[in-house]
Amino acid sequence: MGIREDIEGLPVEISEKLLCLFSTEVSAEEDRYVIEVPRQEVETGDVDPGDVYRVALISREEGEEADASATAQPQSAPSEPQPPVDVGETRYVEIEDIGKQGDGIARVERGYVIIVPGADIDERVKIEVTEVKSNFAVGEIIEETF
Repeated sequence: MGIREDIEGLPVEISEKLLCLFSTEVSAEEDRYVIEVPRQEVETGDVDPGDVYRVALISREEGEEADASATAQPQSAPSEPQPPVDVGETRYVEIEDIGKQGDGIARVERGYVIIVPGADIDERVKIEVTEVKSNFAVGEIIEETF
């Protein structure tokens, strides 16, 4: 498991089984509540309709963007798209969101998420990719602005 710090500086474990990371709303439908998975997570990711997943909901404070993490172990198909980044690769990214743990979130090809600790929203940074998973990566800032 990867370790990240939450807003209070306490360690929070991120499962290596994390398949996707996205923000969504909980909506009411008759006698149940529904969490919608973005179409791109099914079309380009590891999420398959009909499979069962464990879902972690991360609360947000008023005015903050929320991140919902869906984690699971579905059956993998050999034709799944590969992550668009590799460990050691450098990228120029713009931070679009801030996650609950205070990490910057950038998106690249196909909506692929790169988590950038220490980055601020709207900041443009040069990063080196330090960890790659099927639906997200972690990058370390190597140049503050570009």
